[in-house]
Amino acid sequence: MSARSAALSHLACHASTDVLPGHLRICQCRERGCSWHPRHRGCAGPVLLALTRDRSGRTWRLADACAACAAATSHTAIVPDTTLLPRRPRPSSCPPAPTPSRRPPASDERLRVREMLTYLATALPRFSSPGARLLALQCALRADAHGRLLVPHGLLRAMRLRGHTELWQELAQAHWLHLPDLRSAPVQVHLRDATLLDHAPGRRTRCHAAHWALHPDPMAAPATAPPAVRLTALVLAAHTPVRDRHSADLDVLARLCGHSPQQTTELLDRLVAGRTLSAWHHQRDTDEVHWQPASHHHPPLGSARTSAH
Repeated sequence: MSARSAALSHLACHASTDVLPGHLRICQCRERGCSWHPRHRGCAGPVLLALTRDRSGRTWRLADACAACAAATSHTAIVPDTTLLPRRPRPSSCPPAPTPSRRPPASDERLRVREMLTYLATALPRFSSPGARLLALQCALRADAHGRLLVPHGLLRAMRLRGHTELWQELAQAHWLHLPDLRSAPVQVHLRDATLLDHAPGRRTRCHAAHWALHPDPMAAPATAPPAVRLTALVLAAHTPVRDRHSADLDVLARLCGHSPQQTTELLDRLVAGRTLSAWHHQRDTDEVHWQPASHHHPPLGSARTSAH
């Protein structure tokens, strides 16, 4: 076992044995004056279990933090609550897409995707390609308790990623998965970070989230769009409540997309041009980005790209 895997196993043991009831959990970042992230903009959202890598991996912190503090803290991934439950064996293939009458609430799917995007922002190199991130997201959401899954060629075709062997090589070089035999059908994948991806018994819910991530409501980019555009649209969709305009810090969006802030704003312009967004707005004094899905009808935000001082 590598030193990293041993450290993660040790933290997972603490998480499973020291977990508190929900009503006793508070934001530990707030208790310390929000010193774990660069800006203090107030706590918001549910209390989550956050795993933070500090001092270039020499220190790991496992602590409860509200959603706002966790999102603003660098090198942080969310540990889903289902990780703390006992393990159950799961089949290697993901269940089929749920029928509309049996689909879980969209908010649950968005939350699972947002958690996994946050995890990947820490687990993968800073500027991993958008295609590799989209592929890693599907693998992570579909993996079983041992980090194994079968990826059918039909899924790769639907994602416009079949034949892109460089994406698998990129993830293998990042030590995130073992390089699979791409000649097999389906592709048999084994992830290295099984300790963080052990979400049993919530794998069926994660698979539903994986299906949602292929067509994220309310702002799915066209399937023919470049991976960078599709990933940006997915990140926004994962942060957008139903029937409501939403916002997030620009640096958070950039980190989840693996882009620089300037690249992220350029991609937001492309989403407006492609009519995935009707408008977006950068409020410079708070560094927040506000956006409006094209399918929703709200009062206009102003021009497609504006800045407030």
